[in-house]
Amino acid sequence: MRILVTGGAGFIGSHYVRTLLAGGYPGYRDARVTVLDKLTYAGNTANLPMADPRLTFVRGDVCDAALLREVVPGHDAVVHFAAESHVDRSLDNGADFVHTNVVGTQSLLGACLAAGVGPVVHVSTDEVYGSIDEGSWSESEPLLPNSPYAASKAGGDLMARSYWRSHGLDVRTTRCANNYGTRQHIEKLIPLFTTRLLTGQSVPLYGDGNNVREWIHVDDHCRALQLVLTRGRAGEIYNVGGSVTCTNREIVGRLLELCGTDWSRVRFVADRKGHDRRYSLDDRKIRTELGYRPQHDFGPGLAEVVAWYRDNPAWWTASAEGGAAEREE
Repeated sequence: MRILVTGGAGFIGSHYVRTLLAGGYPGYRDARVTVLDKLTYAGNTANLPMADPRLTFVRGDVCDAALLREVVPGHDAVVHFAAESHVDRSLDNGADFVHTNVVGTQSLLGACLAAGVGPVVHVSTDEVYGSIDEGSWSESEPLLPNSPYAASKAGGDLMARSYWRSHGLDVRTTRCANNYGTRQHIEKLIPLFTTRLLTGQSVPLYGDGNNVREWIHVDDHCRALQLVLTRGRAGEIYNVGGSVTCTNREIVGRLLELCGTDWSRVRFVADRKGHDRRYSLDDRKIRTELGYRPQHDFGPGLAEVVAWYRDNPAWWTASAEGGAAEREE
């Protein structure tokens, strides 16, 4: 079994690769993995077991059709993580997001079709649905993205659907809640606030801090992806929830306590443009059809994450060289 993982040096992709190579997914203990990653600021080979003989690393762009024609053939399946993923960066430069998240997805799907490779798990986000005042989104909800990032991911989702409908390519799309875990780049809310608090700095909280997000441990997300890969159906969409919803203000309160400080370190700043107020996923489909259940409790999981950043300053100091601005998500 040979698995191609795009964006496999990033936060979520590298967790999936490490777990796969460590024998964490039944039936895939002998799988060989190819990671294709451009190694932008958010990709880091230190996240991967580079010496593992079952890992092949290819540095390259998912938009490079010629490279994909060389790399894709011979694989049995693809898990597609590669994406530009930071909302605030997309507000500054949406073109990069369209290029990677739409054109890159189309380039990969085209290469898979030409090589006869499938299934392809296309990893997306709950942000494609927009914002919901009450209730939760099912997979049949319309796509109403509110940021260039979310719009580009929605474009990738629609591209995936088109290759399934037009060409019969086995593509399965997942839409996941906010991830947390170790080795996440420090532009994101939890690692950004944690590392700033651990170094005695203040933290910036958008607006009134009452924007609501659903949270999932990266390990639970990756287990869900493996279920979709092994048991999912072609052309289907699967919401992946974490069963934990918190306001950003509540998250900050937890981080202040875990870092041993107080609200004097928090600066309320002007809200982000088009800031989605609330996310909530209805993930009954993946639970009922594929047997998915989150295994990580948020409280202990968050404490473990803070402890990891406290114990590994060399990793996130190097990560900071990629340029984490004062941004949350």
